[in-house]
Amino acid sequence: MKRLIGFRPLLLAGLMSLLPALQPPPADARPQHDRPHKARVVRAEPPRPRPEALAMNAWTVGLAGGLLEGAPIRLAAEMARVVDDGDNLHVLPVVTRGPVENLNSLLYLRGIDAAIINSDALEEYKSQVPDIQRRITYVLNLFPSELHVFVRPEIKSLSDLAGKKVNFNSQGTAAAYSGPLIFSRLGIDIEKTFIPHQVALEQMRKGDMAAVVFITSKPIDAFVKGRFEAGFKFLPVPYDSKFEDYYLPAALDAADYPNLIKQGDHVATIAVPTALVAFNWPANSNRFERVARFVDHLFSRIDKLQAPGFDPKWKSINLGATVPGLARFPAAQAWLDRQSSTARASQ
Repeated sequence: MKRLIGFRPLLLAGLMSLLPALQPPPADARPQHDRPHKARVVRAEPPRPRPEALAMNAWTVGLAGGLLEGAPIRLAAEMARVVDDGDNLHVLPVVTRGPVENLNSLLYLRGIDAAIINSDALEEYKSQVPDIQRRITYVLNLFPSELHVFVRPEIKSLSDLAGKKVNFNSQGTAAAYSGPLIFSRLGIDIEKTFIPHQVALEQMRKGDMAAVVFITSKPIDAFVKGRFEAGFKFLPVPYDSKFEDYYLPAALDAADYPNLIKQGDHVATIAVPTALVAFNWPANSNRFERVARFVDHLFSRIDKLQAPGFDPKWKSINLGATVPGLARFPAAQAWLDRQSSTARASQ
């Protein structure tokens, strides 16, 4: 027992002798490789672009399309497919927040050379960008988006909508932008809502919504396939001087909506041109040449887009159609002039 008791002080003394080794070393005792040292700056040369990367980027055109579920992005994808020419032309359709946002992308987003917009989107930029109509040019009037003002039976005229709930679809859609602008020009103060049209149509049936406003190319499935009580109808919107800057006259008839319009009747309305536009790049600049090549391929191959397998809207497109409020992209006008000269020479 005495030997064990005597061993305890010896054990403690041994452990205490080891403590210095168990403590972290003082800062000045660190090994040389752990001490802070001034890093040596090595200036690396930037990697040289590979030849294939240079070729791919030389003729790439960024095209702002629109919402994933909308018609514009589908048309953008079809254009990209038809004009594709390997390293000689590569069009990149870009999904965006919608046709109004596309104009913003064209003005400010890097890599965007062209965009699909509704022509009245220019209205929003007049105060922000006074020279907007010189900075943007149009390539092609793609298709008209007709205004559909669909109302309940008790609504007899546009003025009856004053103070009542009118839906303009979700934010980011053509109706959500152009609809309130058109009603403002009509001088009719309404209660605006922005919910999906499918929901609004059900509210109309219950009497909780007076009207829905669609702005898209006719015919619209909701009215072709939908069943509505007697008295539900489209209201006429006459075309006059207040719409001359951005809009076109249009009509809805029985061929479009046989369940809502009597044979032989038609409903006058207006249309918002949906246009392919380009930034007005300086002539002979690299970006100008890219868009010019895109225009040449697109116009020369328009017949492919009008063939089966592509959106039927292509069949009604007229290359010579104008867009109110904008000048045509110079390379597009030059292409049309060449075709006109060739046609005259062959007569």
